[in-house]
Amino acid sequence: MENVLIVDDEKEILDLMASAVSRWGYNPIVAENGDAAVKKLEAHPIDVVITDLRMPKKNGIELLQHIREKDDSTSVIIFTGYPALQSAIDSMKSGAFDYLLKPVDLAQLKIKLDKAIKEKQARQGAKVLKNMNWALLISIPFWLILGIILLKTLR
Repeated sequence: MENVLIVDDEKEILDLMASAVSRWGYNPIVAENGDAAVKKLEAHPIDVVITDLRMPKKNGIELLQHIREKDDSTSVIIFTGYPALQSAIDSMKSGAFDYLLKPVDLAQLKIKLDKAIKEKQARQGAKVLKNMNWALLISIPFWLILGIILLKTLR
């Protein structure tokens, strides 16, 4: 089950989103601000972060930048009740997966969350294939040498 970290300083929104995320089959982990989110990121493997933009202690962009410094595979969806073109631009430039407005439409959030999870799984699958290809490539000399030894032994 994928872990989804939900970050907001409003308890009602945290509870609502956690309940929805749980119903959708994901494991919700909640944090009431950016600093608490950093601690949760250190304690749990997180697949997707859904975070409010404006929060005390560490805002959504600062949290996103912290995540990007540590791990570029975690998708981050930012939402805000104070939409501004510059915050949307800053979010996307910093590597946000998506940007939503409050009040968050839960149906739209589910679509974005499912897409973020699928893209992460695809990236992980591609990484596994790349590693397998590399392993096969470096094993070719071994198989050639083994073949030569077998040919000489059979003669």
